[in-house]
Formats: sequence, C-alpha cells, structure tokens
Amino acid sequence: MSASLEIISPGAMATLQDLGRIGWRRVGVPRSGTLAPALLRIANALVGQPGGTAAIEFFVAGPTLKAVDGPVQLGCAGDFGLTLLRANGERTQLDSWRSVTLRPGDTLRVGAPRGARVGVLAVRGLAPPLVLGSASTYTRAQLGGQGGRALAAGDKLAVPSQAGAAGAERRLPMPPTASHGPIRVVPGPQADHFDAAVLEAFFAAEYQVSADADRMGVRLQGPALAHNARGSEIVSDATVPGSIQVPGNGQPIVLLADGQTAGGYPKIATVASADLPRLAVAPVGSRLRFAPVTVAQAEALAREHEAALGRLLAGIVPMAMDDGIDLDAIYAANLVSGMIDAHDPA
Repeated sequence: MSASLEIISPGAMATLQDLGRIGWRRVGVPRSGTLAPALLRIANALVGQPGGTAAIEFFVAGPTLKAVDGPVQLGCAGDFGLTLLRANGERTQLDSWRSVTLRPGDTLRVGAPRGARVGVLAVRGLAPPLVLGSASTYTRAQLGGQGGRALAAGDKLAVPSQAGAAGAERRLPMPPTASHGPIRVVPGPQADHFDAAVLEAFFAAEYQVSADADRMGVRLQGPALAHNARGSEIVSDATVPGSIQVPGNGQPIVLLADGQTAGGYPKIATVASADLPRLAVAPVGSRLRFAPVTVAQAEALAREHEAALGRLLAGIVPMAMDDGIDLDAIYAANLVSGMIDAHDPA
C-alpha cells in the first residue's frame, strides 16, 4: 500500500533537494542541493532516515500539505510554526524541530521561517528518481525532482505505507543556535586584483543581503571594492559555491548551490564551507561582515561544524505523546503550586 502527500499550496519556491549532484562541475552541471545541509540532515533524522534523503526546501513562505490515501510522516527543521488541521476539524498549533504524522485527510500549514529564509520538510519514505546521481531540483536546466521544476499546487509525492508512524514522533530538544559572528573566508584566488587597502576595507566593512538573492547567489550591498590595474575581468575559470565574485560595479556576489561552474569576474575570497549555509539562508536586509582565515583553519572549522551537528543529531529523542503534547515539559512544570483544600475554609 502507498500514500501520497498533496501540495495544496507550494509556498515560495519549494523544491526537492538532497545533498547535491557531486562530480559533474567539470561538464558544467552545478552541484545544486539544499542551501542548508544541517537542516536537511536534522529533518531526515526526525523521521528516521538517512540524512541525504531528498526533502522539501522552501523559502520565506511555507507550503500547505495534505495526506492522501494513508498516513504521511514529516520532519520539520527550521524555526517556524505549524498549524495541524485534522480531518475531523480539530486544529492544533505546533512548533517545528519535530516530526508530525498526518493521517489521511489531515492538512499541515507551514509558517514562514523566523530569522532565516529557508526551511526544510523531510517526508518519510520519499524516494524521487535520481538524475546524474541526485534528486536535487535544478530549475535552470530542468534537472531533478518533479521534472526539474518547483513544486506546484496539485502535485502529489508518493510514499510507501507508513503504518506505525503515528505515535512514534521525534523532536530536537535543543535546536541549533544562530551565530552572529563574521563570515569566515579564505582570500583569493584572485585577491591580487585588489590592492591591500581594498582588501583591508573589505574585511572592515559591513555588507547587507540585497533582495537579489536566490539559490544561484546573493548580491551584497556595501562599500564598492575597486579593482586595481589588473582589471575587473579575468579569463573565465572555475567557481564553487562560496566564491565571492566582484564585478565592475564593485558590489560582491556570493555564489550558492545553483551558481554557475565558471565565471569571468575576479574572486576576492571563498566562503568557508562551515559558514556558507549561514550566509545562504540569511534574510534580505541581514547585515554581515567577513573575516579572513587560512585553508587549514577553514578545514578545522568544517570538522568542528560536523562534530557539533553530530551532537545535535544524537540529541533527538522520541516524543512521549502525539498531537503536540510534550510530556517532558509537563513533568518539568510545577503543576501543583497554588492548590487548596476544599474542606479547609481558610
């Protein structure tokens, strides 16, 4: 038997994403994949499946989803609210960082992410077909899930029978905390297109995430970075997610998961992999600074980031009861304070 998850409303730019299409940049195919790998892995862990399993990634406005023909379990990673509408009309408000099982006919409305522009919903048992080894949606080339397009109202995602999923909910008691430190970057590979004073200004200045931001990249607004005599163009060479290009107007562009594989603008620096998701999901208007690190320091940051994520995943625990009732919270509360004796007139 099988069930399906129907997309009632896709929200904003909801697509299927996994950890990406590895090994194809040499022929011009971007990696794609989620902008928030930690959220993907947490969401999948909440429904008990491998961290790289394809899931729904959405921007700014969350989708509305409905279970059809059978129960469907979802893992919700990111800071957003949930409205669960049971088929019998019962309405429950829930927080994220947990799994939720929809019974046939139930609907889940997903709120907007708070403090970020991305949220992730894992679907237990979801296994879309792979294209070049990945289910990640790359809309510009129409690769990946749903024929390479964003999810739309009326789409149905098929999943196997999930008998026993209800009542086996999980939650993440200690969600990840937001970091407000500078974005660490490795200078180069074309830092020699900028004089020392410009490089110093780049690391001293504050930049703002502009409205021109999508899965391909983020344009930043701030002090213009002047090129030296080497000029504002290079012979096109390889780029990677995290490359910070500086075009002729001097305003930096940070490439993300769907960014092109080669480009002709000098790259002043490359964002460390540990910090790239933080920049990638930063809301429009966010202010940020950059700090230089060495390659060895960036590698150490990646190891620390992975270790911290491992500790988070190890902290996921079962929920004792379904429908938003958290027994741990009840047991920790003082429920008897203020009790009176009905037989004592005092």
